[in-house]
Amino acid sequence: MTTIKQEDLIASVADALQFISYYHPKDFIDAMHDAYLKEESQAAKDAIAQILINSKMCAEGRRPICQDTGIVTVFAKIGMDVSWDAELSVTDMINEGVRQAYQHPDNVLRASILADPLGARKNTGDNTPAVIHYEVVEGDKVEIDVAAKGGGSENKSKMVMLNPSDDLVDWVLKTLPTMGAGWCPPGMLGIGVGGTAEKSAVLAKEVLMEPIDIHELIARGPQSRLEELRIEIFEKANQLGIGAQGLGGLTTVLDVKIKDYPTHAASKPVTMIPNCAATRHAHFVLDGSGPSLQTPPDLSDWPSITWDAGPSARHVNLDTVTKADMLEWQPGETLLLSGKLLTGRDAAHKRIQSLLDSGEGLPDGVDFTNRFIYYVGPVDAVRDEAVGPAGPTTATRMDKFTDMMLEQTGLIGMVGKAERGPATVDSIAKHQSVYLMAVGGAAYLVSKAITDAKVIAFPELGMEAIHEFTVKDMPVTVAVDTRGEAVHTTGPAKWKSIISDRIKVEVA
Repeated sequence: MTTIKQEDLIASVADALQFISYYHPKDFIDAMHDAYLKEESQAAKDAIAQILINSKMCAEGRRPICQDTGIVTVFAKIGMDVSWDAELSVTDMINEGVRQAYQHPDNVLRASILADPLGARKNTGDNTPAVIHYEVVEGDKVEIDVAAKGGGSENKSKMVMLNPSDDLVDWVLKTLPTMGAGWCPPGMLGIGVGGTAEKSAVLAKEVLMEPIDIHELIARGPQSRLEELRIEIFEKANQLGIGAQGLGGLTTVLDVKIKDYPTHAASKPVTMIPNCAATRHAHFVLDGSGPSLQTPPDLSDWPSITWDAGPSARHVNLDTVTKADMLEWQPGETLLLSGKLLTGRDAAHKRIQSLLDSGEGLPDGVDFTNRFIYYVGPVDAVRDEAVGPAGPTTATRMDKFTDMMLEQTGLIGMVGKAERGPATVDSIAKHQSVYLMAVGGAAYLVSKAITDAKVIAFPELGMEAIHEFTVKDMPVTVAVDTRGEAVHTTGPAKWKSIISDRIKVEVA
């Protein structure tokens, strides 16, 4: 009989969550570097370079890889011969570990969890509660997998009840392009098949805990039907040309994981969940000997990559830019932004719409006239930082507010990640506005371009408050220009065609 102490489980959970906030797994770094070396699309290669540079900066500075430090998911396997020296339940111990991790003063993590999701949606303040899955198993140990899953990738999860005769590969290839770029490709796909609807989702999430090993699998050859499917989906998904950040390129997925479970004869439940470029998970085992703490990696594991915007990048002064200036900007062009930049995301936009509809108007000090808005919910600053990691959130969620913002507030430009919907692209063209894309998964790197930050409205919204940033040479890409040309449409189409032509030549 093994006795696990309360403080050991709490400390192990807290340590794991701090660890994964700033250290990518080595298998992910290796896979991203391999994708970087192979990539031929310059836009995609630049995006991967920024992700890798950001990753090394976070490892060195011990600050979050992404501003969205995730919803905590835990898979706990508890041995039947385990006893506890504890006053709290296992669930409460795990949540106390989450609380301590997210409130660590040296590396504050963003609290993103909202209670009362259908009502007040009030932030719990410490990122609890976690989503916990338990399994009672043989043995005298406690085995824990812990992950922090960003909302951008989690929101792109897809679930379907296929007919037994339906083809899994066909569904994946049809569905993946509909997920857009909000999940920050390239990343992993976790696919759960079988059981019931909810079981397939748990399988898909659990299989994402496994290391990236697709190239080793291809080298040795598949030894089961699931391994054959992994390779087939991996190769065909990358032939779609979606590419890094959805800009078009050779690598869309780094690996495909599949886990199955027996199911009803009439059913084929399938769930597909993507992991983003902020792949964050860790494993530990408690055997009664004390806390199980993570081992820091060697910084030499990270490749030496440099990136700059280059001499052709256009410098933009946000304090003086005009719509006439924006007419010259070209799709895919790199801009370096300097000056004052307002922020706002879901909750702020909803509040703005309510104030405008009521006739009350915007709060004092908030004026979007001839200004740009950055869709971001930053991490709190520590030490001498102006702001913590501050990468973009998925712009698509703001689509329903965009026409209102452009029509009623004087806003002329937006900065975010991923694509915009067709109606929003039309609105951007109608108002001769622009949408600029910052790289998702490079939050700490982006924050280094922010020299000052202050909250100017809705402080009660926490990370969703409206901030005013002062930025210096913040790198972005023109994703939708004033004429409505969208690189998230043209880029993948171009690279899908290039890849298809190469395959035809190889077959011939």
